[in-house]
Amino acid sequence: MPDTTPQAAPEYRVVEICAGAGGQALGLELAGFEHELAVELDENACATLRHNRPQWKVAQGDVASEAVWQPGDYEGIDLLAGGVPCPPFTIAGKQLGATDERDLFAWTIELCGTMKPRALLLENVRGLSLPRFSAYRQHVLDRLAQLGYAADWRLLHAADFGVPQLRPRFVLVAMRPEDFAYFTWPEPLDQTKTVGETLKDAMARDGWRGAAAWARKANDIAPTIVGGSKKHGGADLGPTRAKRAWRDMGVNGLGIADAPPAKDDPVSLVPKLTCEMVARLQGWDDGEYRWTFTGRKTSNYRQIGNAFPPPVARAIGTRIRKAFDREAEPRELVEETSVRHDPVYTVLRADGGFLTMDQILRRLDEPLEVSEFERHLAHLRQDFHIEVDPRKSGDAYKIGEFKAFTGQPDHLRHEAFVKPSKIS
Repeated sequence: MPDTTPQAAPEYRVVEICAGAGGQALGLELAGFEHELAVELDENACATLRHNRPQWKVAQGDVASEAVWQPGDYEGIDLLAGGVPCPPFTIAGKQLGATDERDLFAWTIELCGTMKPRALLLENVRGLSLPRFSAYRQHVLDRLAQLGYAADWRLLHAADFGVPQLRPRFVLVAMRPEDFAYFTWPEPLDQTKTVGETLKDAMARDGWRGAAAWARKANDIAPTIVGGSKKHGGADLGPTRAKRAWRDMGVNGLGIADAPPAKDDPVSLVPKLTCEMVARLQGWDDGEYRWTFTGRKTSNYRQIGNAFPPPVARAIGTRIRKAFDREAEPRELVEETSVRHDPVYTVLRADGGFLTMDQILRRLDEPLEVSEFERHLAHLRQDFHIEVDPRKSGDAYKIGEFKAFTGQPDHLRHEAFVKPSKIS
Protein backbone atom coordinates (compact mmCIF):
# COMPACT_ATOMS: atom_id res chain seq x y z
CA MET A 1 0.00 0.00 0.00
CA PRO A 2 1.31 3.52 -0.77
CA ASP A 3 2.30 5.90 2.01
CA THR A 4 -0.76 8.18 1.75
CA THR A 5 -2.19 8.22 5.27
CA PRO A 6 -2.19 11.84 6.46
CA GLN A 7 -0.64 12.58 9.83
CA ALA A 8 -3.16 14.07 12.26
CA ALA A 9 -0.69 16.04 14.37
CA PRO A 10 2.71 17.04 12.95
CA GLU A 11 5.49 16.32 15.40
CA TYR A 12 8.52 17.20 13.30
CA ARG A 13 9.76 20.59 12.16
CA VAL A 14 11.14 21.61 8.78
CA VAL A 15 12.98 24.59 7.34
CA GLU A 16 12.50 24.76 3.58
CA ILE A 17 14.77 26.81 1.33
CA CYS A 18 14.04 27.77 -2.28
CA ALA A 19 10.48 26.81 -1.38
CA GLY A 20 8.82 28.06 -4.57
CA ALA A 21 5.04 28.23 -4.44
CA GLY A 22 4.60 25.28 -2.10
CA GLY A 23 4.69 21.93 -3.92
CA GLN A 24 7.26 20.37 -1.64
CA ALA A 25 5.89 22.31 1.32
CA LEU A 26 2.39 20.85 0.98
CA GLY A 27 3.72 17.34 0.48
CA LEU A 28 5.92 17.56 3.57
CA GLU A 29 3.05 18.99 5.59
CA LEU A 30 0.87 16.01 4.65
CA ALA A 31 3.76 13.72 5.61
CA GLY A 32 3.73 15.20 9.12
CA PHE A 33 6.21 18.11 9.06
CA GLU A 34 5.42 21.56 10.44
CA HIS A 35 7.14 24.49 8.74
CA GLU A 36 9.28 26.64 11.01
CA LEU A 37 10.39 28.76 8.04
CA ALA A 38 10.07 28.88 4.25
CA VAL A 39 12.62 30.93 2.29
CA GLU A 40 11.98 31.94 -1.32
CA LEU A 41 13.37 34.58 -3.69
CA ASP A 42 10.34 35.11 -5.93
CA GLU A 43 7.82 37.63 -4.64
CA ASN A 44 4.84 35.99 -6.35
CA ALA A 45 5.66 32.56 -4.93
CA CYS A 46 5.99 34.07 -1.45
CA ALA A 47 2.56 35.64 -1.85
CA THR A 48 1.13 32.22 -2.70
CA LEU A 49 2.78 30.63 0.35
CA ARG A 50 1.43 33.35 2.66
CA HIS A 51 -2.04 33.12 1.13
CA ASN A 52 -2.30 29.35 1.69
CA ARG A 53 -0.52 29.16 5.04
CA PRO A 54 -0.73 32.57 6.78
CA GLN A 55 0.57 30.96 9.98
CA TRP A 56 3.93 30.12 8.37
CA LYS A 57 6.95 32.36 8.64
CA VAL A 58 8.00 33.19 5.08
CA ALA A 59 11.28 34.97 4.29
CA GLN A 60 11.56 36.61 0.87
CA GLY A 61 14.99 37.21 -0.64
CA ASP A 62 18.29 35.54 -1.51
CA VAL A 63 18.48 32.43 0.65
CA ALA A 64 22.24 32.84 1.06
CA SER A 65 21.90 36.35 2.51
CA GLU A 66 22.17 36.78 6.28
CA ALA A 67 19.82 39.74 5.91
CA VAL A 68 17.04 37.34 4.94
CA TRP A 69 17.42 34.70 7.67
CA GLN A 70 19.91 33.32 10.17
CA PRO A 71 20.49 29.57 9.70
CA GLY A 72 22.01 29.29 13.17
CA ASP A 73 18.65 30.21 14.68
CA TYR A 74 17.32 26.84 13.48
CA GLU A 75 20.06 24.59 14.81
CA GLY A 76 18.73 21.10 15.52
CA ILE A 77 15.80 21.34 13.09
CA ASP A 78 14.35 17.93 12.21
CA LEU A 79 14.46 18.43 8.45
CA LEU A 80 16.22 20.86 6.12
CA ALA A 81 14.59 20.62 2.70
CA GLY A 82 14.59 22.45 -0.59
CA GLY A 83 14.68 22.50 -4.35
CA VAL A 84 17.81 24.54 -5.08
CA PRO A 85 18.15 26.16 -8.54
CA CYS A 86 18.15 23.78 -11.51
CA PRO A 87 19.95 25.76 -14.29
CA PRO A 88 23.50 24.70 -13.22
CA PHE A 89 22.58 21.08 -14.04
CA THR A 90 19.79 21.17 -16.60
CA ILE A 91 20.35 19.22 -19.82
CA ALA A 92 18.97 22.12 -21.86
CA GLY A 93 21.51 24.54 -20.35
CA LYS A 94 25.30 24.90 -20.33
CA GLN A 95 25.72 22.57 -17.32
CA LEU A 96 28.20 24.89 -15.62
CA GLY A 97 27.70 23.14 -12.30
CA ALA A 98 29.92 24.58 -9.56
CA THR A 99 30.88 27.60 -11.68
CA ASP A 100 27.27 28.71 -12.20
CA GLU A 101 26.51 31.61 -9.83
CA ARG A 102 23.04 30.14 -9.24
CA ASP A 103 24.39 26.88 -7.83
CA LEU A 104 23.38 26.50 -4.19
CA PHE A 105 23.79 22.76 -3.75
CA ALA A 106 27.21 22.90 -2.11
CA TRP A 107 26.18 25.88 0.03
CA THR A 108 23.17 23.90 1.29
CA ILE A 109 25.41 20.99 2.23
CA GLU A 110 27.48 23.40 4.34
CA LEU A 111 24.27 24.46 6.10
CA CYS A 112 24.25 21.01 7.67
CA GLY A 113 27.37 21.99 9.59
CA THR A 114 25.60 25.09 10.95
CA MET A 115 22.03 23.89 11.41
CA LYS A 116 22.81 20.24 12.24
CA PRO A 117 19.45 19.00 10.94
CA ARG A 118 18.39 15.48 11.72
CA ALA A 119 17.75 14.95 7.99
CA LEU A 120 18.36 16.70 4.68
CA LEU A 121 16.16 16.48 1.57
CA LEU A 122 17.20 18.15 -1.70
CA GLU A 123 15.70 17.69 -5.16
CA ASN A 124 16.89 18.80 -8.56
CA VAL A 125 16.67 18.02 -12.27
CA ARG A 126 17.70 14.74 -13.88
CA GLY A 127 20.78 16.40 -15.34
CA LEU A 128 22.52 16.20 -11.97
CA SER A 129 22.43 12.40 -12.28
CA LEU A 130 24.45 12.38 -15.52
CA PRO A 131 28.15 11.40 -15.83
CA ARG A 132 29.10 15.08 -16.22
CA PHE A 133 28.41 15.58 -12.51
CA SER A 134 29.68 12.28 -11.09
CA ALA A 135 32.58 13.98 -9.26
CA TYR A 136 30.29 16.76 -8.04
CA ARG A 137 27.93 14.16 -6.56
CA GLN A 138 30.73 12.23 -4.90
CA HIS A 139 32.11 15.44 -3.37
CA VAL A 140 28.66 16.07 -1.88
CA LEU A 141 28.58 12.59 -0.34
CA ASP A 142 32.15 12.99 0.95
CA ARG A 143 31.35 16.33 2.55
CA LEU A 144 28.19 15.00 4.16
CA ALA A 145 30.19 12.10 5.58
CA GLN A 146 32.66 14.59 7.08
CA LEU A 147 29.69 16.33 8.71
CA GLY A 148 28.43 13.06 10.17
CA TYR A 149 25.71 12.09 7.68
CA ALA A 150 24.97 9.02 5.60
CA ALA A 151 23.32 9.81 2.27
CA ASP A 152 22.03 8.43 -1.00
CA TRP A 153 20.83 9.73 -4.36
CA ARG A 154 17.84 8.43 -6.29
CA LEU A 155 16.19 9.33 -9.60
CA LEU A 156 12.44 9.37 -8.93
CA HIS A 157 9.70 9.67 -11.55
CA ALA A 158 6.56 11.61 -10.68
CA ALA A 159 4.38 9.17 -12.63
CA ASP A 160 5.37 6.44 -10.15
CA PHE A 161 3.60 8.37 -7.39
CA GLY A 162 0.25 9.11 -9.01
CA VAL A 163 1.27 12.31 -10.83
CA PRO A 164 0.18 12.06 -14.51
CA GLN A 165 3.40 13.53 -15.85
CA LEU A 166 6.82 12.45 -17.08
CA ARG A 167 8.81 14.39 -14.49
CA PRO A 168 12.09 12.79 -13.35
CA ARG A 169 13.69 14.44 -10.32
CA PHE A 170 17.04 13.62 -8.76
CA VAL A 171 16.70 13.45 -5.00
CA LEU A 172 19.27 13.44 -2.19
CA VAL A 173 18.37 12.26 1.30
CA ALA A 174 20.89 12.43 4.15
CA MET A 175 20.49 11.51 7.82
CA ARG A 176 22.54 10.68 10.83
CA PRO A 177 23.59 7.02 10.44
CA GLU A 178 21.42 5.89 13.36
CA ASP A 179 18.36 7.24 11.50
CA PHE A 180 19.46 6.41 7.97
CA ALA A 181 19.64 2.72 8.86
CA TYR A 182 15.82 2.86 8.99
CA PHE A 183 15.32 4.86 5.77
CA THR A 184 14.09 3.24 2.57
CA TRP A 185 13.04 4.93 -0.66
CA PRO A 186 9.31 5.02 -1.42
CA GLU A 187 7.95 2.32 -3.70
CA PRO A 188 6.14 3.17 -6.96
CA LEU A 189 2.35 2.95 -7.07
CA ASP A 190 0.63 0.37 -9.25
CA GLN A 191 -0.90 2.83 -11.71
CA THR A 192 -1.28 6.48 -12.64
CA LYS A 193 -4.16 8.24 -14.38
CA THR A 194 -3.71 9.55 -17.90
CA VAL A 195 -3.98 13.21 -18.85
CA GLY A 196 -7.47 12.56 -20.22
CA GLU A 197 -8.68 10.84 -17.06
CA THR A 198 -7.23 13.60 -14.92
CA LEU A 199 -8.62 16.54 -16.89
CA LYS A 200 -11.86 15.28 -18.47
CA ASP A 201 -14.15 16.97 -15.94
CA ALA A 202 -12.14 20.21 -16.12
CA MET A 203 -12.41 20.24 -19.92
CA ALA A 204 -16.17 19.65 -19.66
CA ARG A 205 -16.77 22.25 -16.93
CA ASP A 206 -18.37 24.82 -19.23
CA GLY A 207 -20.29 22.26 -21.29
CA TRP A 208 -17.83 21.51 -24.11
CA ARG A 209 -19.27 18.58 -26.08
CA GLY A 210 -15.85 17.38 -27.21
CA ALA A 211 -14.52 16.64 -23.70
CA ALA A 212 -15.19 12.88 -23.70
CA ALA A 213 -13.61 12.29 -27.11
CA TRP A 214 -10.70 14.51 -26.18
CA ALA A 215 -10.12 12.54 -22.95
CA ARG A 216 -10.01 9.27 -24.90
CA LYS A 217 -7.29 10.68 -27.15
CA ALA A 218 -5.26 12.09 -24.25
CA ASN A 219 -4.53 8.55 -23.07
CA ASP A 220 -0.98 9.03 -21.84
CA ILE A 221 0.87 10.89 -19.11
CA ALA A 222 2.03 14.43 -19.79
CA PRO A 223 5.50 15.49 -20.89
CA THR A 224 7.53 17.27 -18.23
CA ILE A 225 5.91 20.63 -17.53
CA VAL A 226 8.43 23.45 -17.70
CA GLY A 227 7.68 26.62 -15.78
CA GLY A 228 10.51 28.58 -17.36
CA SER A 229 11.85 31.91 -16.13
CA LYS A 230 11.07 35.59 -16.41
CA LYS A 231 13.71 35.90 -19.14
CA HIS A 232 11.79 33.69 -21.57
CA GLY A 233 8.48 35.26 -22.56
CA GLY A 234 5.04 34.09 -21.53
CA ALA A 235 3.61 30.75 -20.50
CA ASP A 236 3.63 27.76 -22.84
CA LEU A 237 4.10 24.01 -22.50
CA GLY A 238 7.80 23.73 -23.22
CA PRO A 239 10.19 23.15 -26.14
CA THR A 240 9.23 21.94 -29.62
CA ARG A 241 9.55 18.24 -28.78
CA ALA A 242 7.21 18.60 -25.82
CA LYS A 243 4.70 20.58 -27.89
CA ARG A 244 4.61 17.73 -30.42
CA ALA A 245 3.85 15.26 -27.63
CA TRP A 246 1.07 17.54 -26.39
CA ARG A 247 -0.33 17.82 -29.91
CA ASP A 248 -0.45 14.03 -30.20
CA MET A 249 -2.70 14.05 -27.11
CA GLY A 250 -4.93 16.79 -28.53
CA VAL A 251 -3.48 19.73 -26.61
CA ASN A 252 -2.35 23.05 -28.06
CA GLY A 253 0.92 23.77 -26.24
CA LEU A 254 1.46 27.28 -27.63
CA GLY A 255 0.06 29.02 -24.57
CA ILE A 256 -2.15 28.76 -21.52
CA ALA A 257 -5.90 29.41 -21.70
CA ASP A 258 -7.83 31.70 -19.39
CA ALA A 259 -10.77 29.28 -19.24
CA PRO A 260 -11.70 25.76 -20.40
CA PRO A 261 -13.45 25.25 -23.76
CA ALA A 262 -16.89 26.80 -24.01
CA LYS A 263 -20.16 25.00 -24.71
CA ASP A 264 -20.30 26.31 -28.28
CA ASP A 265 -16.69 25.49 -29.17
CA PRO A 266 -16.39 22.89 -31.96
CA VAL A 267 -15.92 19.26 -30.97
CA SER A 268 -12.78 19.23 -33.14
CA LEU A 269 -11.13 21.98 -31.06
CA VAL A 270 -7.54 21.35 -29.96
CA PRO A 271 -7.75 23.08 -26.57
CA LYS A 272 -5.11 24.79 -24.50
CA LEU A 273 -4.72 23.93 -20.84
CA THR A 274 -5.61 26.35 -18.07
CA CYS A 275 -3.42 26.95 -15.01
CA GLU A 276 -5.89 24.86 -12.99
CA MET A 277 -5.37 21.95 -15.39
CA VAL A 278 -1.59 22.26 -15.27
CA ALA A 279 -1.76 22.26 -11.48
CA ARG A 280 -3.67 18.97 -11.59
CA LEU A 281 -0.95 17.49 -13.78
CA GLN A 282 1.55 18.55 -11.12
CA GLY A 283 -0.35 16.70 -8.41
CA TRP A 284 -2.57 19.39 -6.91
CA ASP A 285 -6.29 18.66 -6.72
CA ASP A 286 -9.51 19.73 -4.98
CA GLY A 287 -9.03 17.38 -2.04
CA GLU A 288 -5.98 16.87 0.17
CA TYR A 289 -3.73 18.64 -2.32
CA ARG A 290 -5.86 21.77 -2.57
CA TRP A 291 -3.80 24.94 -3.14
CA THR A 292 -4.49 28.45 -4.45
CA PHE A 293 -2.01 30.34 -6.63
CA THR A 294 -1.98 34.12 -6.42
CA GLY A 295 -1.02 36.64 -9.07
CA ARG A 296 -1.52 36.86 -12.83
CA LYS A 297 -1.75 33.93 -15.25
CA THR A 298 1.87 33.83 -16.43
CA SER A 299 3.15 34.06 -12.86
CA ASN A 300 0.73 31.33 -11.80
CA TYR A 301 1.93 29.05 -14.57
CA ARG A 302 5.58 29.56 -13.65
CA GLN A 303 4.85 28.89 -9.99
CA ILE A 304 3.07 25.67 -10.89
CA GLY A 305 5.47 24.53 -13.59
CA ASN A 306 8.60 25.01 -11.46
CA ALA A 307 7.20 23.12 -8.46
CA PHE A 308 8.08 19.74 -6.96
CA PRO A 309 4.89 17.64 -7.22
CA PRO A 310 3.29 17.43 -3.76
CA PRO A 311 2.57 13.66 -3.90
CA VAL A 312 6.25 12.92 -4.58
CA ALA A 313 7.37 15.17 -1.72
CA ARG A 314 4.81 13.49 0.52
CA ALA A 315 6.07 10.01 -0.36
CA ILE A 316 9.68 10.91 0.47
CA GLY A 317 8.71 12.89 3.57
CA THR A 318 6.69 9.96 4.86
CA ARG A 319 9.70 7.66 4.52
CA ILE A 320 11.87 10.16 6.38
CA ARG A 321 9.29 10.35 9.14
CA LYS A 322 9.06 6.57 9.31
CA ALA A 323 12.85 6.42 9.71
CA PHE A 324 12.62 8.89 12.59
CA ASP A 325 9.89 6.76 14.17
CA ARG A 326 11.80 3.48 13.59
CA GLU A 327 8.89 1.96 11.66
CA ALA A 328 11.03 -0.56 9.81
CA GLU A 329 13.76 -3.08 10.44
CA PRO A 330 17.20 -1.44 10.44
CA ARG A 331 19.58 -2.29 7.62
CA GLU A 332 23.34 -2.45 7.55
CA LEU A 333 24.72 0.78 6.11
CA VAL A 334 26.92 0.17 3.10
CA GLU A 335 27.66 2.41 0.15
CA GLU A 336 24.87 1.21 -2.11
CA THR A 337 24.05 4.24 -4.26
CA SER A 338 23.18 3.28 -7.83
CA VAL A 339 24.72 6.51 -9.12
CA ARG A 340 28.21 6.00 -10.53
CA HIS A 341 31.19 7.91 -9.15
CA ASP A 342 33.90 9.59 -11.20
CA PRO A 343 36.87 7.15 -11.20
CA VAL A 344 39.51 9.82 -11.82
CA TYR A 345 38.15 11.97 -8.99
CA THR A 346 38.12 8.92 -6.70
CA VAL A 347 41.80 8.17 -7.34
CA LEU A 348 42.99 11.78 -7.07
CA ARG A 349 40.99 12.45 -3.90
CA ALA A 350 42.21 9.24 -2.23
CA ASP A 351 45.88 9.99 -3.00
CA GLY A 352 45.83 13.72 -2.25
CA GLY A 353 49.03 14.36 -4.21
CA PHE A 354 50.21 14.69 -7.81
CA LEU A 355 49.63 11.74 -10.13
CA THR A 356 50.34 11.35 -13.84
CA MET A 357 47.78 9.95 -16.22
CA ASP A 358 49.59 6.59 -16.29
CA GLN A 359 49.62 6.44 -12.48
CA ILE A 360 45.92 7.22 -12.34
CA LEU A 361 45.03 4.66 -15.01
CA ARG A 362 46.95 1.93 -13.18
CA ARG A 363 44.96 2.57 -9.98
CA LEU A 364 41.52 2.36 -11.56
CA ASP A 365 39.27 -0.60 -10.84
CA GLU A 366 38.20 -0.66 -14.48
CA PRO A 367 40.31 0.37 -17.49
CA LEU A 368 39.83 3.73 -19.22
CA GLU A 369 40.86 4.80 -22.70
CA VAL A 370 43.01 7.92 -22.90
CA SER A 371 40.11 9.81 -24.49
CA GLU A 372 37.85 8.81 -21.58
CA PHE A 373 40.45 9.94 -19.08
CA GLU A 374 40.68 13.32 -20.80
CA ARG A 375 36.90 13.67 -20.71
CA HIS A 376 36.81 12.94 -16.97
CA LEU A 377 39.61 15.44 -16.40
CA ALA A 378 37.75 18.09 -18.40
CA HIS A 379 34.66 17.56 -16.22
CA LEU A 380 36.77 17.78 -13.06
CA ARG A 381 38.28 21.07 -14.20
CA GLN A 382 34.79 22.58 -14.47
CA ASP A 383 33.99 21.94 -10.81
CA PHE A 384 37.41 21.73 -9.09
CA HIS A 385 40.69 23.57 -9.17
CA ILE A 386 43.19 21.17 -10.76
CA GLU A 387 46.89 21.81 -10.18
CA VAL A 388 49.30 20.66 -12.90
CA ASP A 389 52.94 19.66 -12.40
CA PRO A 390 54.76 19.35 -15.78
CA ARG A 391 57.08 16.33 -15.83
CA LYS A 392 59.19 14.54 -18.42
CA SER A 393 56.94 11.49 -18.03
CA GLY A 394 53.86 13.64 -18.61
CA ASP A 395 51.81 16.16 -16.67
CA ALA A 396 50.85 15.21 -13.11
CA TYR A 397 47.56 16.33 -11.63
CA LYS A 398 46.37 17.17 -8.13
CA ILE A 399 42.78 17.91 -7.21
CA GLY A 400 42.27 21.17 -5.35
CA GLU A 401 39.36 23.11 -3.90
CA PHE A 402 35.76 22.78 -5.01
CA LYS A 403 34.76 25.81 -7.10
CA ALA A 404 31.17 25.93 -5.89
CA PHE A 405 29.73 28.67 -3.71
CA THR A 406 29.83 27.61 -0.06
CA GLY A 407 29.42 31.05 1.51
CA GLN A 408 32.56 32.89 0.35
CA PRO A 409 32.07 36.66 0.88
CA ASP A 410 33.85 37.48 -2.40
CA HIS A 411 31.97 35.00 -4.61
CA LEU A 412 30.52 36.33 -7.87
CA ARG A 413 27.00 35.19 -6.95
CA HIS A 414 26.64 38.05 -4.46
CA GLU A 415 26.46 40.59 -7.29
CA ALA A 416 23.75 38.59 -9.05
CA PHE A 417 21.51 38.17 -6.00
CA VAL A 418 21.30 41.54 -4.30
CA LYS A 419 17.64 41.60 -3.32
CA PRO A 420 15.64 43.27 -0.58
CA SER A 421 14.26 40.93 2.07
CA LYS A 422 10.76 40.65 3.45
CA ILE A 423 10.03 38.39 6.40
CA SER A 424 6.52 37.77 7.70
